[in-house]
Amino acid sequence: MSLAINTTTPEGIVLAADSRQSYRNRKGMARIGSDNASKLFQLNKRVGVAITGLAFLHENGELKNISKFVEEFRRTSDVGDLDVRDVAEKLHCLLDQKYNWREQLEKLSEGVKTDLQRRGSEVVEVKKEQYVVKFRFKDPDGNLKDGVAGIDMINLLVVGYNKDGSHEVYICSIPGEVRKKRDSKERGKEHGASWIGQMDVISRIVLGFDGRIRNVKFVNEATAKLGAEEVNKQLRNLEYVIQWGTMTLQDAIDFCTLMIQTTSAIQRFSDGITADPGDMPGVGGSVDVAVITPDKGFVWVNKKKLRVGDNEIDLDKEPELKRMSKFRGHHTN
Repeated sequence: MSLAINTTTPEGIVLAADSRQSYRNRKGMARIGSDNASKLFQLNKRVGVAITGLAFLHENGELKNISKFVEEFRRTSDVGDLDVRDVAEKLHCLLDQKYNWREQLEKLSEGVKTDLQRRGSEVVEVKKEQYVVKFRFKDPDGNLKDGVAGIDMINLLVVGYNKDGSHEVYICSIPGEVRKKRDSKERGKEHGASWIGQMDVISRIVLGFDGRIRNVKFVNEATAKLGAEEVNKQLRNLEYVIQWGTMTLQDAIDFCTLMIQTTSAIQRFSDGITADPGDMPGVGGSVDVAVITPDKGFVWVNKKKLRVGDNEIDLDKEPELKRMSKFRGHHTN
């Protein structure tokens, strides 16, 4: 699943992501496939994107890493002059077309029915509602229950500066919508942090709770009694007061790195929560970090490199590749 974080400050924008890639094998078991996957990409001189969620997509009958589609988008699309929202919408459109999620949702509906019946439950209703499947059933003891199931998602965190010097941040969900999170032209939306992926740990740290609190019985009872708006207002009192509007770029780098490393550490020792046990330690590996500033544009702070022993290869530095290939007796054109 992974974790990607953005922090927007007056000095510039920080974007960070971990390097773990997981998948489900033929038995349906979750496996860690790699701790060296790339989740953070530069799209032009002013815009970057981080990706979490589904790691592979089918193309021409083959599974291909989603990073392949992002790199292809950067090479084949005229992205150099695009503003942040344009990049977000075009990349969202591309991946929405590549990911056959509508068929997956249809299969999920049938899978829910089959699974409930296998467990001895009576299926009352199964219906697709936008991007999820909602169902109602009677368990073997005759108790009426509700449930929600969803397919694997792709999440994008698109950040950067526009040609006019303003900055924006968008979160894109596939299936789902393109949502604006930060905008230097909107008062109150200029600075802050946003995150995608396995975000329960960072949500607990910063917000004081993670989204699963809404599944707890007393929270549901309070919502029914007081209304969702009042419950949300009360929960917001738990959020840490962080001065995003005065945060330095270095502090933003430290914050993003700390949240990813802390998530990885907590996942090492935990296995879900009591109300929902069993989870995938999907955050791990090195942390890639980039900053984007109005003057310098997109700059890598930390980026994993290919290596053999103590020798590192940076694919972005062509002269170094030429020197190494000649040293080994090969020549590049």
